[in-house]
Amino acid sequence: MEERSLRVYADKTFFTRITNTITKLLIPTKIGINGMLISVKRNALLKAYETTIEKQDDAVKKDNIQKKYEDAFSLYLEAIDKYVMDSIYKKVKAGSATEFEKEALSNYYEVIHIKETEYLEYKYRKQIYLLELDYADITESNKPKLMEKYQPFYITKMDSLYKGLLKHFSIKLADNLTYQNKDEIYEKIFKTLEEYITNVLPLKMENDKSDTYKQIIEEYEKFENYTIGKLDQNEGIEKRMVLLAISRKLFTHSLPLIVAEQCYIKLLKDVRSLIVDTRVIKKQEKAYSLLIRLIEDYNIKLLATKIYWDKPAKRDEYKAFWKEYQNLEALKEKNKEEYQKQKEILFVRADLKEVYQNENRYCKIIEFYKNKLVSLGAMKELKNTYQSQGHYIGRKALCRK
Repeated sequence: MEERSLRVYADKTFFTRITNTITKLLIPTKIGINGMLISVKRNALLKAYETTIEKQDDAVKKDNIQKKYEDAFSLYLEAIDKYVMDSIYKKVKAGSATEFEKEALSNYYEVIHIKETEYLEYKYRKQIYLLELDYADITESNKPKLMEKYQPFYITKMDSLYKGLLKHFSIKLADNLTYQNKDEIYEKIFKTLEEYITNVLPLKMENDKSDTYKQIIEEYEKFENYTIGKLDQNEGIEKRMVLLAISRKLFTHSLPLIVAEQCYIKLLKDVRSLIVDTRVIKKQEKAYSLLIRLIEDYNIKLLATKIYWDKPAKRDEYKAFWKEYQNLEALKEKNKEEYQKQKEILFVRADLKEVYQNENRYCKIIEFYKNKLVSLGAMKELKNTYQSQGHYIGRKALCRK
């Protein structure tokens, strides 16, 4: 009887273990069948990726290797996608999901909803989402050897996807879009730049010690200051200015100069509006200080590198501006205060010429600029008029009702 009871107990324990294992496999969780499938597909992908980075002299062999890699990548993404739908969705529906899983599903549907209207954007966004999800899982699992193999692939692929997304938005801007639709694309560009610089750039900087990344360390540190706390309008524009400065080093092809120029012009419009819309003098002066820095970035970091100009007159105008700017450099060491003053006058006059092209729209900022030039001693105010280059402009006539 004792032997029999021990045998029954042993058999029961054995079958219980099997049942528990099968249950774990059938229940779609991270340690279930979907997690195992992801692991298998991930390993196959990493092997294919390692093969692609090896030098191959045979062109036909290269094509076959690339095809195998692309097929492995597709199967890997399908496995993660299945995990989201089979595992996370069911757990959220059953009310047993963690906060991470709830957020993951929310982000998943945020990506899915653009499929019908913006398919190319959806294609890039979904791949980025699935890769980020698995990368977070690997990070949480704390497997250094796996991370060591996975990270080079992850950095390369994410870099490629973000550049593809930026290129897509750049092409979209070239379309005949309405003002509102263009604003939407600008927002997407800035959002994508911020995501890349937050999630991918630190990994690239850590793994690649090339001079390219050494050149942007200062700008990157500035960006980090804007990732803490809630930003006001002024700080939001400042952050975007830093994003554009970094983009000129990293995305010269996927975010061409002509697109970066449009983004700078968009920021200039935003900060001009900020100046004239605020009635608090301290905030207005803060916005004006930002405008001066933005004008300098736009002219020195972007227009100075511009080779092709649509209008020769604009090119000649910029040459004259650049000559004046360079002449000021001699003053920089002798008298810094005077240098800053003359530079400010140069920038305000340059932007005044720009806004004069649409005088009715920018009448308030024109008046603000004229007041600034008067206070800097670069323009005289006679009774109710301003004198500039021999012309008198009535103050009340600036803004037409």
